[in-house]
Amino acid sequence: MAHFDIKENEDFYYNEQGYKVFTEKFHLKRGYCCKSGCKHCPYGYDKKTDTFIKNDKKNK
Repeated sequence: MAHFDIKENEDFYYNEQGYKVFTEKFHLKRGYCCKSGCKHCPYGYDKKTDTFIKNDKKNK
C-alpha cells in the first residue's frame, strides 16, 4: 500500500464512540476494498454475504 497523508474531516472523522471512521474519499484514494465492511465503502462490499453489491447511486 502506498503511504500518503490522511487528513481529519477529509479522509476520516471520529464517531461518537471515539473510533476513526474512514470516508469514501479515503477508500477511493487507497484504491481497493479491504473487505472489512466499512461504513463508507464505495466498492459495494457486503460483509454479511461476502459479496460485492452493485451500487446504483454511484452509476448515475
